[in-house]
Amino acid sequence: MKKRRVVVTGMGIKSSIGNDLKAYWSSLKNGIHGIRPIEFIDTKDLEVKVASYDYDFDPTSYFDKKTVRKTDRFCQLALAASKDALDGQDLLEVHDPFRVGVIFSSGIGGIGTVEKEHSKWLEKGPGRVSVFLIPMMISNIAAGMISIDAGFRGDNMDITTACTSSTNAIGEAFRKIRDGYLDACVAGGSEAGISGLTIAGFSNMKALTKASDPDRASIPFDKQRSGFVIGEGAAALVLEELEFAKARKAKIYAEILGYGATADAYHITSPDPTAKSPAKSISNAIQDAGVTPSDIDYINAHGTSTGPNDRISMPII
Repeated sequence: MKKRRVVVTGMGIKSSIGNDLKAYWSSLKNGIHGIRPIEFIDTKDLEVKVASYDYDFDPTSYFDKKTVRKTDRFCQLALAASKDALDGQDLLEVHDPFRVGVIFSSGIGGIGTVEKEHSKWLEKGPGRVSVFLIPMMISNIAAGMISIDAGFRGDNMDITTACTSSTNAIGEAFRKIRDGYLDACVAGGSEAGISGLTIAGFSNMKALTKASDPDRASIPFDKQRSGFVIGEGAAALVLEELEFAKARKAKIYAEILGYGATADAYHITSPDPTAKSPAKSISNAIQDAGVTPSDIDYINAHGTSTGPNDRISMPII
């Protein structure tokens, strides 16, 4: 079967540097990073004092208070980003609902809810644990809620692959449309893991920066790097088969040409120092897209500000 062309017809963002595309892009161009002292949890016993989070996001501007009470923040961010990406477009006017999917990712899901409800269990007993604990914590609830909200009945799944979760979600959605399994799909990812428990875990494994100066906190490929900055946010894309997008006169932002994915098969946290797996993934994507390396203008490096990751990313870029 002939491979179909896949385009981006919607984008939504919720982040520490902007809650809409215009503000987000302006911040990127002007070097605004969104890293700030942590103010909403007690950091007295924590070595990490900064994070990247959103002051301005108000879930009640998107959903009623009942929905807010029953959803973790990561899910609220996902729903809001998806609503913005759809931007009032009713894809079901032109698409079979069983041909529109949602593939949305989260690395750790509702960890804030887990921490809160675990404390409640210890202090007040099991009877006080919320009946919504499980649906609030599971990572696939974001994809499920987006589907329920929009009425999309196609493939619905969560991708959890640590730092590549959102990229994999977009890539798998691209393949499903290109290969004829779907005609459109909402894809992206969401994270809201700034909690004492999460910070302690990442910090103890020497992954988070302990820098107190926000301007010197996330500095990949710098000799003074000391780890990444934990953050929150969500991004969503609407992917669609080209002919459907043209027929409904949708705004087309970009076309996705290729995708590649591999596994290191090396270590649970440290990357293979040879970098042969990510190099193979890149070459697979280039081959899949039918382009050459000279056609590529920009590469987005992982950039975690950790020594092992920076070392394997540098040869690639």
